Amino acid sequence: MKKAPWFAHRWLSVLLGMSWLLLQQSLAPAHLLSALAIGLVVPRMLHGFLPPSTPILVGPALRLTAVVLADIVTSNITVARLVLGPMRKLRPAWVPVPLELQHPTAISLLAAIITTTPGTVSCTVDESRRRILVHALDCADPAQMAVDIKSRYEAALMVIFRQSPDDKGGQA
Repeated sequence: MKKAPWFAHRWLSVLLGMSWLLLQQSLAPAHLLSALAIGLVVPRMLHGFLPPSTPILVGPALRLTAVVLADIVTSNITVARLVLGPMRKLRPAWVPVPLELQHPTAISLLAAIITTTPGTVSCTVDESRRRILVHALDCADPAQMAVDIKSRYEAALMVIFRQSPDDKGGQA
């Protein structure tokens, strides 16, 4: 069996180390060393269970993170108005969103983004039809919502995972 490189999952290492430091609420030398050890050892121990690490483009990932955070805040306000404001007829809808994404991690991230945004839930990824089914709490135009999801999130994920729009086969 081939040995895993020490930094095969560097983002996981960074996330684990930072999480440890946040849990400890301290930058004491002992905690810094513990964070380093956890960040190095845990991903190496789990290497056989983790999929191969995929290189991503960090700049576009940070831009997408900013867009998603802004959308979460905006959606929270919108949902609060719908729930707490004057009663009006909600227009719930099932929105099929066709997928161009090929990379399984990118598809999972798209589903997570949709579900994290208040007012929408990704219900299923239909691999045979290459679409994700989204439930929206209030949607006047399902076709436009699908276009918005594709342009705001899927297009950015395609850039992050280096998938060209015409790449229909295989993984990126």
